[in-house]
Amino acid sequence: MDGPLNSGAVGMSPAQSTAGHWKLLEKDRYQRISSSSASSFLYIVSFVSQLSLSHIILSLPQLPRILTSLEVRASSTPQHTLETQQLTIMEQLSNGSGPEQPMYINFPHLEHGTMINGKQALNKWSSTITREHDFPGAQAMLYAAGVPSREMMKTAPHVGIATVWWEGNPCNMHLHDLGKIVKEAVQKQGMLGWQFNTVGVSDAITMGGEGMRFSLQTREIIADSIETVTCAQHHDANISIPGCDKNMPGVVMAAARYNRPFLMIYGGTIKKGFSRLLGKDVNISTCYEASGAFAYGRLKAVENPGAEGRTASDVMDDLEQHACPGAGACGGMYTANTMSTAIEAMGLCLPGSSSNPAESPAKMRECTKAAEAIKICMEQNICARDLMTKESFENALVMTMALGGSTNGVLHFLAMAGTAEVPLTLDDVQRVSDKIPFLADLAPSGKYLMEDLYNIGGTPSVMKLLVAAGLMNGNIPTVTGKTLAENIEPYPALPQDQVIIRPVSNPIKTTGHLQILRGNLSPGGAVAKITGKEGLVFTGKARVFNKEHELNTALINSQIPHGENLVLVVRYEGPKGGPGMPEQLKASAAIMGAGLKNVALITDGRYSGASHGFIVGHIVPEAAVGGPIAVVEDGDIVTISAETNTLSMDVSDEEIADRLKAWTPPKSKVNRGVLAKYQRLVGDASHGAMTDLF
Repeated sequence: MDGPLNSGAVGMSPAQSTAGHWKLLEKDRYQRISSSSASSFLYIVSFVSQLSLSHIILSLPQLPRILTSLEVRASSTPQHTLETQQLTIMEQLSNGSGPEQPMYINFPHLEHGTMINGKQALNKWSSTITREHDFPGAQAMLYAAGVPSREMMKTAPHVGIATVWWEGNPCNMHLHDLGKIVKEAVQKQGMLGWQFNTVGVSDAITMGGEGMRFSLQTREIIADSIETVTCAQHHDANISIPGCDKNMPGVVMAAARYNRPFLMIYGGTIKKGFSRLLGKDVNISTCYEASGAFAYGRLKAVENPGAEGRTASDVMDDLEQHACPGAGACGGMYTANTMSTAIEAMGLCLPGSSSNPAESPAKMRECTKAAEAIKICMEQNICARDLMTKESFENALVMTMALGGSTNGVLHFLAMAGTAEVPLTLDDVQRVSDKIPFLADLAPSGKYLMEDLYNIGGTPSVMKLLVAAGLMNGNIPTVTGKTLAENIEPYPALPQDQVIIRPVSNPIKTTGHLQILRGNLSPGGAVAKITGKEGLVFTGKARVFNKEHELNTALINSQIPHGENLVLVVRYEGPKGGPGMPEQLKASAAIMGAGLKNVALITDGRYSGASHGFIVGHIVPEAAVGGPIAVVEDGDIVTISAETNTLSMDVSDEEIADRLKAWTPPKSKVNRGVLAKYQRLVGDASHGAMTDLF
């Protein structure tokens, strides 16, 4: 059944869906090309005119994306490089290396419903190496690893239990222990559980430093790692246990690739901290905002007994020691909780997974129940892509808008959908935002944390509200074998006297807080986080910084003045330019802590989910590839408007073109190692910054 926000493509055949999607894109493309410069249009026409009929036919499935790329390049790239780009694309199409339909290794496997010894065979994939004696070395290794008997070798399904575990980060340090609980439960169900883990990066530890450049690409490393182990080891199913921000989309992207039974257990949220010298509850975001207050002389201890004579440095010490009291992901509606709540709304988790705190008994019970659920998925042949549909992605967007989630969610939803071959675009994000009210008084823009939401019923109670209001589709299938509505039916409604989630009739904002902006600064799109508390329009003079550390230095030295409206521009921090598209939380939080309400911040990089204020990120094309943001100059008047969904500078098209002709790309920071590989492979933010979308 179509969801309340269904675009109409769901339920069609693949050919109909693609054709319908193309018609929408074609109409939008015509409108956007007709409003762009004649040179942009002629560039596209000149390119297409050089294609043979065979080129065009071979490229039909990818034409919308190719035209998007051409339009962005034509509107933002210096003329002297356009001919070279045309030749490159022509060569790719000529030699067969251009875009094509996704293909993966086709592993031999049993048909669903195959019976072995009178029972349904759940070892659909592992049976290839365990049934007979075709792979004796494999079986010898598996006996050594713990397979207890010949009977188990022949019939038991293999369930991979993937954790993004490592010590040194509270979001992830407990995940191996959760995996042990899952393994025990899997074995009690008569299955073989195999624990393995991949790696991640702590965004909070790396924030503002060079280490942050490694953060986003861990999403791809996680996806690559889990895909590798699941496929190479012939696992029949996977239970993934992520903790920190990029972990969640990484495990889902892996599942979309191997497309076997899958469910996710979120590692859970951290408890709130308490600062005695500030006299209030605190969390990780408080630390970053305190940095700005410290730099501008605004950080003071409260006048409590024992706080007499304490300095601002003492307050920082107290805050740093007590903001994070144990295991769990950052507690507000930051990126980790954004992704976990959205993925639960997609039906990929057990109900309550996203709000069960990391160290709660509820999280332990969830780990035990996961074994039963994954067995149901195998019995009913429910695979990852069966649950990753246009309707479920729209549920994810609904949840994100209602709860005030992170801009990172947009980037990750696009990548997850792209991997699953679901046609999700920035226009879908805006369409959902236009219809869904912002309801949650959750940090960073609000007062409460995920721990507080858990105490009033958690994510299932929020979904119950949204389904009842007709805003969320309760008919999507889930990992339990039931619909989302059936999963949440036993949960209580939100208490009448709670103040964390507003009624649909009295929202914080009648539409979503995430806005997609286009204009002469972001012809390929940008993502703004505007809750309404900041206003809806901001105009100011540009002050340009070529890297985040330049702005951080200016903030630390109190060089950003109060009083004058400024649009701070941080560029060369995109997926390729960073490289790695680092988050700008250190700067955005310092701005809030310093009380610089006269300032907006725009970047081709990203923001942490803890960021708030008048902020715009994910600007496409990025500066490093010759986007207009590369030629913004100090003093240019920049306007950000959530009313017209535009991001523009008061500079003529002719002047922008002249500046781009004179522009030369900066030399890359890297030419070896993982970031160099990432820089070469990564796509733009408007397509999720994927590395395997060739």
